[in-house]
Amino acid sequence: MISQRELLAAMRDRLESAQIPSMVVGSLASSFHGEPRTTRDIDLVIDPSAAALRTFVDGLPSTDFYVDASAALEAFQRRTAFNVIEIESGWKVDLLIRRMRRYSSTEFGRRLRVRLLGVDVDVATAEDTIIAKLEWAQAGESERQLRDVAGIVGVSGDTLDRDYLERWIAELDLGAVWARAREA
Repeated sequence: MISQRELLAAMRDRLESAQIPSMVVGSLASSFHGEPRTTRDIDLVIDPSAAALRTFVDGLPSTDFYVDASAALEAFQRRTAFNVIEIESGWKVDLLIRRMRRYSSTEFGRRLRVRLLGVDVDVATAEDTIIAKLEWAQAGESERQLRDVAGIVGVSGDTLDRDYLERWIAELDLGAVWARAREA
């Protein structure tokens, strides 16, 4: 059965082969920058062209992966998400199309090349992982997002770019949820 590490490497290789830039976000990114926790999925922000996305989707062997090609293309058009499921293990990869806003462009440009689970990948910075978790928490997602933020602040606190964080938290109107996260 495929491991999470092997799936991460396979997705990185297939995305790079299709010339689609990506970055690890979500719980893998927050575990990298903060307190580790288990997860059954991999979250990746991708920035494809329509043709590159088709190449990627068409290149996934149906014997190994389930992907709905029409859902992928709709996600591209709407700048939302779709998923790929590794059939044998049931591991899920959520692929989030990079949003068309100034912050998302800045966030994507700041990604870092790191070794995660033994795989060289690009990952969102600690600051951008915090901001993403705050956005999810504000959208009504679980308190787990706030605990992840607290974990990142607890581990990476002294190295965080506070000016960058405060600027984007203010611009994205995340101040109330940021205050809640700091109390978590």
